[in-house]
Amino acid sequence: MKKKLHIVSFNVPDPPDYGGIIDVYYKLKSLAQANIDLILHCFHYGREQSKELEEICHQVHYYKRKKGPFYLLSPLPYIVKTRSSKTLLENLQDEIVPILFEGLHSCYYLDHPLLGAYQKIVRTHNIEHHYYQYLSLSEQNIFKRAYFKQEALKLRYFEKKLKHASSILSISPEDTSYFRNNYRMGDYIPAFHPFDEVKVNRGLGEYILFHGNLSVGENQKAISYLLDHIFTEITLPLIIAGKNPPEWLIKKTAHIPHVTLVGNPDAEVMNHLIQNAQINLIPTFQSTGLKLKLLASLFHGRHCITNSPMTRNTGLSHLCYLADNVKDMVEIIQKKFEEKITVEEINQRKELLENQFSNANNAQKIYEII
Repeated sequence: MKKKLHIVSFNVPDPPDYGGIIDVYYKLKSLAQANIDLILHCFHYGREQSKELEEICHQVHYYKRKKGPFYLLSPLPYIVKTRSSKTLLENLQDEIVPILFEGLHSCYYLDHPLLGAYQKIVRTHNIEHHYYQYLSLSEQNIFKRAYFKQEALKLRYFEKKLKHASSILSISPEDTSYFRNNYRMGDYIPAFHPFDEVKVNRGLGEYILFHGNLSVGENQKAISYLLDHIFTEITLPLIIAGKNPPEWLIKKTAHIPHVTLVGNPDAEVMNHLIQNAQINLIPTFQSTGLKLKLLASLFHGRHCITNSPMTRNTGLSHLCYLADNVKDMVEIIQKKFEEKITVEEINQRKELLENQFSNANNAQKIYEII
C-alpha cells in the first residue's frame, strides 16, 4: 500500500555535504524507494531549489529561513524561531498524513492545535542542548560562546515539546535511552548515509586522513590536538580534508611539511581520500549523536583510529582502534601504518554495517511506524 508523509527539513537537503543533511537526503531517497510519496518542506538559506529533490519527492515546498539579531531576543531557541512560516502551517494542512520533523530545529509547529489530529514523528539528530553546550566549550570567540550557552538553555526548555510527538526516531543507542527515559518513547534508527556496502581497498595506503567539516569548533579542537600533540611525535604524512577550513588552519598547515590541507573537496574527491588512506584518524571530544564520518571511515576506509567519545554507545567500538591519550595514539598509528587490514576485519564490518546500518532496512522501519 502506498503511503504519504510530510517531511519538514531544517535545510535544503541537496547537496548532501554535511552531517545532518546527509541523513535527511539519503532518508528521502530510501523512503521514496520504500513506496512512500514524500511531501518535502524545507527552509532555505544559501541553498538553491533542487531539481533532484523534486524528482525524488511527490512535492517540494521551500520557505525562506528568517535571520537577524532580533530573533535572539525570543525565548525560543534561535534555530527554532527562525524556522517558522505561516505558509508551512497552511501547506501541512493540505493533506492529513503523518509529519516527520527533522531535528528539534524544525519543531516550531509540533504542538500547534491545528496539527492535533496528525501523527507527528520527530527525528532527533542529537540531544540538542547537550550538543550546544559542547559547542560552547569548544568555541574560542566569546560572543559565539555566549550564543551557544544561551541556545543550550533555550533548547533544554524547548525540548519538553517532544511530549506532543507520536514517535521519536533517535540516531544512536545512547540518545534512544535518553528519550525513552524522559519522554517514554524512542526508536533507534541509525543515520542514513551514501553507502550500500562495505568496500575496503586491500594493500597499504600512503597517508593518514582526518576528515570533517573544518568550520566546526568540535573538529577544530580535534585537529589542534592532532597537530600539537600527535604529529609533533610522528612525521608520517597527514591529510586534513573538509569544508571551509579556517584561516588559522591554512596558515598553520602551510608550515608543517608532512601535513597537507585539502579544503572543500567534492564528494568524489573525499571518498577517494577515505578509500586510499592507510588510516582514517578521527578523534572527537564531543560524544553526541553518531558521527557520519565514522560510518564513512568504516564502510570505505582501511584502519579507523579514534577515541572513546567517538564510538561511545554506538555499538561500533570493536570495529575501531581506540586511543585516549597521546602515547597510545602514537603507538597505534605507527603500528597500523605498516599493517594491511585483514579479511576478518572487513567481514566483521560487513556483518554489522550492512544489516544494522542498511538504509533499506531502516526505511522499512519508518514505513511500519507510519
